Amino acid sequence: MNDINTGASPAHIAIIMDGNGRWAKNRGMLRHVGHKAGLDTARKIIERCATLGVGTLTLFTFSSENWHRPEGEVSRLMELFMVALGKDVRELHANGIRVRFIGKREPFSGKLQQGMREAEELTRANRRMLLNIAVSYGGRWDIVEAARRFAAEVARGAASPADMNENSFAAGLSLGGFPDPDLFIRTGGERRLSNFMLWNLAYSELYFSDLLWPDFGEQALDEALQWFNSRRRRFGRTQEQAEGGRDA
Repeated sequence: MNDINTGASPAHIAIIMDGNGRWAKNRGMLRHVGHKAGLDTARKIIERCATLGVGTLTLFTFSSENWHRPEGEVSRLMELFMVALGKDVRELHANGIRVRFIGKREPFSGKLQQGMREAEELTRANRRMLLNIAVSYGGRWDIVEAARRFAAEVARGAASPADMNENSFAAGLSLGGFPDPDLFIRTGGERRLSNFMLWNLAYSELYFSDLLWPDFGEQALDEALQWFNSRRRRFGRTQEQAEGGRDA
């Protein structure tokens, strides 16, 4: 643990953990070795965020597009996921962390879906930090699902089209009822959202790191938090308004 003064922690951090496969390839290893190393990094970052008082952490672990990867890699990822649902969830529970899964669960095996439900139920009452794990998740899918939910309410007479606004629509998203991310972090050198939380990241601060995810340790996180605390978040207002002064 380092002693970097990060300042006030964001209430919600969202991370795309990119670069596991490249990390392994650079070392002449198979890609699944990189995914295992990435899981070790995730454990460290989760604990660091909880220690710093971050209220919510969302990790993009498996996108809806990742199903198109080679079958062997997907199979290895599912095996790793199953292991994490056992040992790691028990440790998270012991540390007071609530686990919640967001994304389309139907493509997963019945055993994995059951493991997700059990993890959520086991940790439901925990309050130290909320950990959202995005699996088989896509931002466009999330928006379409929210639209379908609202349309279903209209069809059964529970709502009318006039009731549609940003708040009522957002309530149907995967993060409905939870705060949007203040800080978005992507490792691996790419500068794009890759269909991740397209609605919820509208006003997030976007931080991109060239480090591959297995190399993104506690110091790298603290540096991202320092950067975040140097930002002035105006949400469309003038600087004077954001600082509480009068608009010149």
